[in-house]
Amino acid sequence: MKGFTLVEMLVAVLIFALISAAGVAVMGSTLANQSAVRLTVDRHAELQRARAILKSDLSQAAARRTRGEDGRPALTAFAGGDPWGGGGPLLAFVRRGWDNPDADPRASLQYVEYALVEGRLERRSRPALDGARLGPPRVLLRDVRDVRTGFLFNGAWTPTWKGNPQTDIPAAVRLDMTLADLGRVDQLFLTSGEGR
Repeated sequence: MKGFTLVEMLVAVLIFALISAAGVAVMGSTLANQSAVRLTVDRHAELQRARAILKSDLSQAAARRTRGEDGRPALTAFAGGDPWGGGGPLLAFVRRGWDNPDADPRASLQYVEYALVEGRLERRSRPALDGARLGPPRVLLRDVRDVRTGFLFNGAWTPTWKGNPQTDIPAAVRLDMTLADLGRVDQLFLTSGEGR
């Protein structure tokens, strides 16, 4: 019986080592790609959740003015784009259809604000329409570099909104956002307002 020589065994071990190294490299690349894909999918899911919340709120905007924490009445029912230049929220309005599964003694209307704070798009709301303090922020999007607003009324776009003698709510809202990883993302939302 003839056996393997030492050279043949070394060649066989070398080939096995090369195949194993290639397998490890392919596996490492697959895991790195899987991680990158997961981050991208999570980011797009975050963007879609934020869009769904904005769409839900804006489509149910109500022409109801509120009183602030200090008791002073709001100048308009719907404000956007910081119309008074005081570093205010991007959007501030009352929405209908606030779910109440526990049948708490409260209105079905809810005051909401959207603001860009240190690169985060945040949504805040009040537990009551008038005189209540804003609740804690809910972060909708991170790594937001810039947001530009637009409001449609009678076929014309304006960068700010503080009401109009004909209506309190614009017909549509445009948010042009620049995200650190995705670049520019433009979104258009129809509201419950008139004047299309």
